[in-house]
Amino acid sequence: MTDSRTLALTEKLIGRSSVTPEDKGCQQQLIRALEPLGFRCETIVSGDVTNLWARRGTEQPVLVFAGHTDVVPTGPVEQWASEPFFPTIRDGKLYGRGAADMKTSIAAFVVACEEFVAAHPDHKGSIAFLITSDEEGPATDGTVVVCNKLKERGETLDYCIVGEPTSDKTLGDIIKNGRRGSLSGCLTIKGVQGHIAYPQLAKNPIHLAAPALADLVAEVWDEGNEYYLPTSWQMSNVKAGTGANNVIPGEMVIDFNFRFSTASTADSLKQRVHAILDRHGLTYDLKWTLSGLPFLTPRGTLSTALCEAIKAETGVETELSTTGGTSDGRFIAQICPQVIEFGPPNASIHKIDEHIEVRYIDPLKNIYRRTLENLLLG
Repeated sequence: MTDSRTLALTEKLIGRSSVTPEDKGCQQQLIRALEPLGFRCETIVSGDVTNLWARRGTEQPVLVFAGHTDVVPTGPVEQWASEPFFPTIRDGKLYGRGAADMKTSIAAFVVACEEFVAAHPDHKGSIAFLITSDEEGPATDGTVVVCNKLKERGETLDYCIVGEPTSDKTLGDIIKNGRRGSLSGCLTIKGVQGHIAYPQLAKNPIHLAAPALADLVAEVWDEGNEYYLPTSWQMSNVKAGTGANNVIPGEMVIDFNFRFSTASTADSLKQRVHAILDRHGLTYDLKWTLSGLPFLTPRGTLSTALCEAIKAETGVETELSTTGGTSDGRFIAQICPQVIEFGPPNASIHKIDEHIEVRYIDPLKNIYRRTLENLLLG
């Protein structure tokens, strides 16, 4: 394993402290590997974010490998067993920030393409890379910017594999064929402040809000579908009061979030929340933030090609899942009909001593290469 090209490239990427939104030269490292393979590489800078769009070929179908070079902060460095940006192998595991999320996947993308192009230089279709340094941050200058540019230029995509760490117990046991949307609200219930001994002269927003909140908690927003659990509504923060125990507050602020499936829309959820609040006669302000739409890739060409590649390489039967948070797949799905996320086990991501088992690194690369073969040969 010490002569693994994928391991070597992963270690080079981990060695660059690319804390979001910094890329720290990771994408230049990728360009140096891709250009000799015939990729036309384009760096797209937006704000503090560096993005890479690279493409080999001009024909359809287009298979895109998507990912991010930025990583989350390390947390207290002294709590790491080894330096987070100095890749270290211990007990069969490669340690370093980004090892699982998601520099190993990016390295595996590149080496899979090297092997595939060497064996099949005249393959049909095109291979592309969409890499950003803004996935772990606000995601406003990253993948969405590249997708908008591609749309403006009329470039159409057919398949996309996002290298997010989706596996659970072993490599390939879970892939993501969709993600829930995220819709947040900041609700301010208006009352009238007053002395707690004279409630008739005040209006307690906590008391006013309680029945409506109970209805929101009890509401069945949808039943989900074949791929999704039912939509979830959760309160995250509740704030009211002046700090004194003898004052009725003048307002109450509630932060909440929907994680919603394709069985609902953002607009329908907003309308139903307003209807419940209005039914209770509340005076309120409600500010909405839509941070991600749900996306779904039903079973089809891409999922079949990937699942067959996983089975051939590992013997594992793969489960399709839509659990977890949001990802850049939500942007790519707006211009690409089939988007699947697949990468290494995710148990250590964003944690102290993030790592990947070394035994998974080359099989991950082989799965990506086999997927290329399944889609772009014949």
